[in-house]
Amino acid sequence: MTERKNSSSGKGRSDDLQLYVNARLATLDPAMPGLGPVEDGAVAVQNGRILYAGLRDGLDLSIGGAETIDLGGRWITPGLIDCHTHIVYGGNRAREFEMRLEGATYEDIARAGGGILSSVKATNALSVDELVAASLPRLDALLAEGVTTIEIKSGYGLNVEAELKMLRAARQLATMRPVRIVTSWLAAHATPPDYKGRNGDYISDVVLPGLEQAHAEGIVDAVDGFCEGIAFSVKEIVGVFDAAKALGLPVKLHAEQLSHLGGAELAASYGALSADHLEYLDEKGAAAMAAAGTVAVLLPGAFYALQEKHKPPLAALRTAGANIAIATDSNPGTSPLTSLLLAMNMAATLFGLTVDECIAGTTREAARALGLLSETGTLEAGKSADFAIWNIESPAELVYRIGFNPLHAGVFKGERIDR
Repeated sequence: MTERKNSSSGKGRSDDLQLYVNARLATLDPAMPGLGPVEDGAVAVQNGRILYAGLRDGLDLSIGGAETIDLGGRWITPGLIDCHTHIVYGGNRAREFEMRLEGATYEDIARAGGGILSSVKATNALSVDELVAASLPRLDALLAEGVTTIEIKSGYGLNVEAELKMLRAARQLATMRPVRIVTSWLAAHATPPDYKGRNGDYISDVVLPGLEQAHAEGIVDAVDGFCEGIAFSVKEIVGVFDAAKALGLPVKLHAEQLSHLGGAELAASYGALSADHLEYLDEKGAAAMAAAGTVAVLLPGAFYALQEKHKPPLAALRTAGANIAIATDSNPGTSPLTSLLLAMNMAATLFGLTVDECIAGTTREAARALGLLSETGTLEAGKSADFAIWNIESPAELVYRIGFNPLHAGVFKGERIDR
C-alpha cells in the first residue's frame, strides 16, 4: 500500500521547492523524438507544479531554500495513468473462472446466476463505504506501480441509486489516497433482467435521469456506453451521447470489441475522448478516430482473459495516425487485472506495440484519452508534478519485465510517496 509521506522537517511537501537532480528523464514531450529522453536531467517542483524539466545544466542549482534530491541516475517518467477501469464493484467472479476452466460456456455460467448480473447483485448489496473498502486494495495495487491518475466507471448498479453509489465511492477514494480519479457514467453497460428486450425503456428510465442526477451532484466527468450486439445499438447510444452533449460532458465508448457495429465512427462523430477495445475496428473507423482526435484505448487484459483471437488493427491505427493508449480494463469478469505494468507487457507481446508506444500509451496518450493532457501525462513546465521514479537502466524494462515492480518512489502534485 502507498502512504502519504509526512515528516517534521516538511520535506516532500508540495509547497516546498524541490530539485530532483542526477536523473534520466523520459519527458514524453511531444515536441521531442521517442520518449523525449534527457540523459543528465533535472526536475524542479513547487506548489504541486513542475517548474522545470530538462537538462541539469539548464537549472539554477543555487536557488535558496530548495531541497535537492539526488536520484543517483534513476529514471523519471510521468506518473502512469490507467484510463479505463471498473475497480468499484462488489464480490468477485473467481468461481466463474473456475467453471470456464472446467468447460462451462458463457450461457452455462449465465444460467447458473453468473456473468455481469452476479456483479450487479453483489454491488447493489454494498453501501458506499463498503464499496470503498472493497475497492481500496485494487486501487492500492495500481498506485504501488507508479499510477497517479485512474479513471473509474459505474456500470454494475443498473439502477439509478446504485449507479450513483458507485461514483460516490469513486469520489471518496480520491480523498483517501494520493491519486487523481476521473469518473465515467456507464449505466449503458448492460440491461437488467426487468428490462430485458426493452433497452429504450431502460435508457429513458435509468440511464438518462441517473446521468442528470450525477451531473447535478458533481460526481461525473464523462459519459460512456457499451455499443455491442449483447449491449446497446448505435442508435441507442446516440440518445445517451445527445444527453451528455446537452450537459456539456465529454463522451467515450466501448466499441468494436466483439463485432463491428460502427461504434468507433459514432464516437468520432461526437468528438469522443476515446473509443476502447476496438478488436473489430476497420480502416474507415480508424481514419475517423484519427481525424476527430479520438484516442484508441487498447485493453489487452480483456483480450487475454477472454482468449480472443481477433487483434485490434494496429497497422490501420498507425497508418491513420491515431493516438493509442493502453489500460487495464480492471473489472471482475473479463479483465481481473490490477497491474498497468503487466498491461504494457501484454500490449507489446499480444498486440505488437513498441516500447515507446506502450510507455506513451500509459502516460501522455492515456492523459489525452481522459481530456487531461494540459494537466498531466508529460514532464513539462506548468503541469501537475505527477511522476514516477524507477530503479531501471532503460525504460524498456517497464515493458519487458513480468511480475516485477521497479518503482522507487512516486510524486503526486509535488508530494513524494515512497514505496
